[in-house]
Amino acid sequence: MDTITAKRHIFSILDVDGDGVISRQEYLARPERAAAALGRAGDDPLVSLARTAHERVFASMDANLDSRVTFTEYEAWAGGEAFDEVCRPALGSLFDLADTDSDGHLDRAEFTRLRQALGNPADNACSTFDALDEDGDGRVDRDAYLAQIRSFVTDGSSPMALALHAEAGS
Repeated sequence: MDTITAKRHIFSILDVDGDGVISRQEYLARPERAAAALGRAGDDPLVSLARTAHERVFASMDANLDSRVTFTEYEAWAGGEAFDEVCRPALGSLFDLADTDSDGHLDRAEFTRLRQALGNPADNACSTFDALDEDGDGRVDRDAYLAQIRSFVTDGSSPMALALHAEAGS
């Protein structure tokens, strides 16, 4: 999968209402949706950390400061530097919300709840989990998860891309 296709896929998930832009409200609802789906209270410190991290991401993405991110803005912004500086902490905060036993891993159920809360279809969550669980232990490691998302965004390759490609072909 090429990087444009990967970015379009991610953009389409972030553009919850499908209107061609990621609004500030849409993006900042991500931690709230994840918290609700994962049974976390709004005053949970991990939810607060996720909110703050997502505010930083949106501020970084919104190049013209109009509270709306077009695909053109997203495409120009999304890459290794943006991932390392703001996306990794935000995505890591969501992972931590889902990691109910705080062991640094997500089992299939935790992973699926997180992915579905973020707008990924259940079949995508299952195939992605299978692709990321490279050692077959039934768990996805936090650092490996974040590294694979970075790879998907920056060069369109990762087990996540392969899972998406396989789904598109089926």
